[in-house]
Order: sequence, then C-alpha cells, then structure tokens
Amino acid sequence: MKTCLIVIDVQESFRHRPFFTERDLPAYLQAQNALIEGCVAQSIPVLRVFHCDGPEVAENPFSQASGQVRALESLVPFDAAATFTKSRHSALVGTGLDVWLTRHGVQRLIISGIRTEQCCETTTRHASDLGWAVDYVTDATLTWDMVQPDGQVLAAADIKTRTATVLQGRFATLCTVQQALDRAAA
Repeated sequence: MKTCLIVIDVQESFRHRPFFTERDLPAYLQAQNALIEGCVAQSIPVLRVFHCDGPEVAENPFSQASGQVRALESLVPFDAAATFTKSRHSALVGTGLDVWLTRHGVQRLIISGIRTEQCCETTTRHASDLGWAVDYVTDATLTWDMVQPDGQVLAAADIKTRTATVLQGRFATLCTVQQALDRAAA
C-alpha cells in the first residue's frame, strides 16, 4: 500500500498567537522530526501543508505578508514531494492535495502536525471519509490548552486524549512514530 506523510501547519505563525507555549514543543519536535527522517530514509513522500488566512497584512502571522508562514524553527529540513497552502481546517479542501494523492496512487496517509484537534483531526476525518486509510501519529501532533465555554481550562494532554479517542477505529489507526514507519514499510 503506497503511503505518504503529511506534515500539517508546522509553521512559525503559531509562535505569534497568545496561547503559544514551548512546554510541549520539544517532545513534539522529537517525534515529528523522527517521523520525517524515518519517512525520508524509506523514500516515503513527505508533503508539507501551510495554513494562510485572514487579512494579508504583516500583523497577521497567518498571512504571507507576515513572513511567518514558513517551517517552524527546529523542524528537520526536508525536500517536500509537494507543498500545499490551505485556508480551511482540512488540508483536502481547495488545495489540490486530493488530486496529488490520487495521481500518485497513495492509499495510506500518515497524519502529523499542528493543531491536534483542529487541522490534523479534521484532515484525518475528511481523508477517511474520502476512502484513504489513515495512520494518526498522536505524538507527532501538537496543541495547546484551550478555554472551555464555561471558562475552565482544558489541558492540551486532555485534548490529545479526546482526539485519539474519537479517531481510533472510526477514522484512523493510532500509531507511534515507529508503528507508522513499520506499517508504511510493510
């Protein structure tokens, strides 16, 4: 089964959001970088997705004018098989990613990136609904604490657990970095 890795929204833009913290960044980058390096070593295509939206002004970190829509510092450099820019949560909406995957005979996607419960989860659900097998590497996703409607803080770890719970067996196979690499090699 032909597999590719999708690296979603791993971009400097997030450093300029008020919720950004470095707390979970080192562990995330270790997993993300190991996943990228493992895929490159196995000649598995690695796709890059950037998120751009909002006004095209320098003050908006998700605009091209900001200069922040670029790879997150400390992300291992890699030659992307293709790069896509999205303005929606799913990397499959309006980007041409679905066309690229179909043309290249990809049947399984490995999902990684930022944010766990938003763009990574949404892309996973969308890809599954379109018929792709999806390996979701929770350790190679990153998110931050969020404030719930009642004002209580929902911890990033709890968000990751919730995402894993709703995806497992319905939309994706949950994998460690090594499991995803092993499945891609099989």
